[in-house]
Amino acid sequence: MGVLKQSSQSQPYVNPKPWTLDSTHPRSITKKIQKSSAILPSASPTNRQSSNHRRHGHHVRGTHRSSPKSDNVYLKLLVKLYRFLARRTDASFNKVILRRLFMSKINRPPVSLSRIVGNINKDAEEKRTVVVVGTVTDDNRLLTVPKVTVAALRFTSTARARIVKAGGEAITLDQLALRAPTGSNTLLLRGPKNAREAVKHFGMGPHKHKKPHVVSKGRKFERARGRRRSRGFKV
Repeated sequence: MGVLKQSSQSQPYVNPKPWTLDSTHPRSITKKIQKSSAILPSASPTNRQSSNHRRHGHHVRGTHRSSPKSDNVYLKLLVKLYRFLARRTDASFNKVILRRLFMSKINRPPVSLSRIVGNINKDAEEKRTVVVVGTVTDDNRLLTVPKVTVAALRFTSTARARIVKAGGEAITLDQLALRAPTGSNTLLLRGPKNAREAVKHFGMGPHKHKKPHVVSKGRKFERARGRRRSRGFKV
């Protein structure tokens, strides 16, 4: 049998169809992007700061309301009016009214007629207009209502009737803006914020005089331990 002899000079392997990158191949597209990015200028410090600010955007600096949560169109018209007055006048009265228009209903407690009558000066020659950013309610403990002009967001029917019957006026806040655009000769009042039933239950631990949440009031409900000396202790 014959033996195949290897050639002393080995030829390098040449691929008959060499593989080349076309323009649509991902690797060639990456190279083009790298070349173009080398030409572009580096990001300025201001751009880096703004991107960092966006990345850490969870930090809320101010939580005060800048507009009301309510969708009431009449309230939004009042906000538009007093936002204009607060911007174009130097009176702090309009800024206070605007801020109170933003508030929630809990922070706008009602004002009774007895509170209004107790705060006005009956002997004053020049009667001031009482302003309430909230609801004016009636008080049946008040026997006589003097003549007074009250501007408020809302009046109960009995409160409005008693004010009008006494010869006074119950006007809206937009009517007040026409009469006193800077809040001159006015008396700004608001009701007791912590007079709600829910506030009586607030507090931690004993000896805070907080009101308990009782299922029912009676002989068998919360009358033993903690309520009598003979049953351990008394708060």
